[in-house]
Amino acid sequence: MLSIIIPTYNEEDFLPALLKSLENQTYRDFEVIVADAKSTDQTREIAVAYGCQVVEGGPPAMGRNHGAAAASGETLLFLDADVILPDKSFLSDVLREFRGRRLEVATCRIDPMTDDPRDRFFHWVFNVFVTSSQWLFPHAPGFFILIRKSVFEAIRGFDEKIMLAEDHDLTTRAADIGRFRILRSRTLPVSVRRFERDGRFNVIAKYVLAELYMRTFGPVYTDLFRYRFGYRKGVYNHRRRIRESVRRFF
Repeated sequence: MLSIIIPTYNEEDFLPALLKSLENQTYRDFEVIVADAKSTDQTREIAVAYGCQVVEGGPPAMGRNHGAAAASGETLLFLDADVILPDKSFLSDVLREFRGRRLEVATCRIDPMTDDPRDRFFHWVFNVFVTSSQWLFPHAPGFFILIRKSVFEAIRGFDEKIMLAEDHDLTTRAADIGRFRILRSRTLPVSVRRFERDGRFNVIAKYVLAELYMRTFGPVYTDLFRYRFGYRKGVYNHRRRIRESVRRFF
């Protein structure tokens, strides 16, 4: 069985589309576990209406760990609430490749849900980077991590003390004991809402600085970017936080 785990917090605008795309899959041997961080909107009610198991969540790493603890499947798939499976054969295709290549952990390439050339270029660069670096610096962003439960348990899941990029940390540790690759068969549509909310420059700068920090010092155990889930100020404040992060980094 495949256990699909989705961490959520106030995702009523995005979760239904993902759950509908899961409902339409030809592959049926799966369960859906929603790890909800005390949403104040209709997220929990939506999950229940679609027949999902709902467990207590928290920050993304904690929510994913709680979901994995409740999972019955031998394979885990972590998805973000704002992605959509593009067609009904997506799960069967990625699982066929995952099993056929005898992988223990994997991710896939991504495609933005927009025609904006800036977003398409960034995601193209991202795909090139994660594909070319998969042997030396494995990356599996949290919006799609496919991993055998035995490997997940062997590395004790996500490190909940990490403040940023806990998904990359998990992938690095998993790749030390299991075979990791980027799946070639399918591409996953992903939301660009972080670009729209925080600004492209700020998001890209955060990713670049986080990557440099991890390669230099290891996992990010300090709140390098003073990030708060759902926190929103003006563009000025986002740029100021990036400048402060650069000063702390160097």
